[in-house]
Amino acid sequence: MKRAVSKSNPWQDHYSRRAQKERFPARSVYKLQEIQKKYNLIKKGNKVLDLGCAPGSWLLYAAKLTGPTGQVVGIDLKPVTVDLPAHVRTYSGDIESMDDELRQSVGKDFNVVISDMAPTTTGNKQVDSSRSFNLSRSALSVTQHVLVSKGSFVCKIFHGEDFKPFTNSVKSVFDIQKQFRPQSSRKASKEIYIIGLGKK
Repeated sequence: MKRAVSKSNPWQDHYSRRAQKERFPARSVYKLQEIQKKYNLIKKGNKVLDLGCAPGSWLLYAAKLTGPTGQVVGIDLKPVTVDLPAHVRTYSGDIESMDDELRQSVGKDFNVVISDMAPTTTGNKQVDSSRSFNLSRSALSVTQHVLVSKGSFVCKIFHGEDFKPFTNSVKSVFDIQKQFRPQSSRKASKEIYIIGLGKK
């Protein structure tokens, strides 16, 4: 029976099963856990902005790290349907074209901005990496407006011809720029996380 389930869902792996067991809506939580373990970005009492927050795994994990004295805000085109702690709030909106009302609702003075946004993939590597770059650039633009001085930034991007220009942009905004590929990323994935430390 278990084998039949495995065959019918080729994306199911031990991270997916672990996420279900630990009540996270997606396996992506373990990518943020790996980043947190290495860089210790999110601390108790921090204010965190999660760009592209659905289905909510990063929100839940960030909320656990900040504790109830912190605050976690999420934005996504899709609604988040999981139960969230009292110190978490979400908004529906497009990161690439945020209006003034959404900006005011979200607020500013965040200690950390995290983005696990990914485009709808087409199978064309050039098109997909270009779309990923556009999302990453939008995430960095939002970050520049809402992140406190010396704050931190985490952003997923697909490796492609725009990868180097994006890392250069992050370098221009932060004292330190790092690249990280979590072990929990799928082997076939071209995703890499760019980490900015110490906003200038």
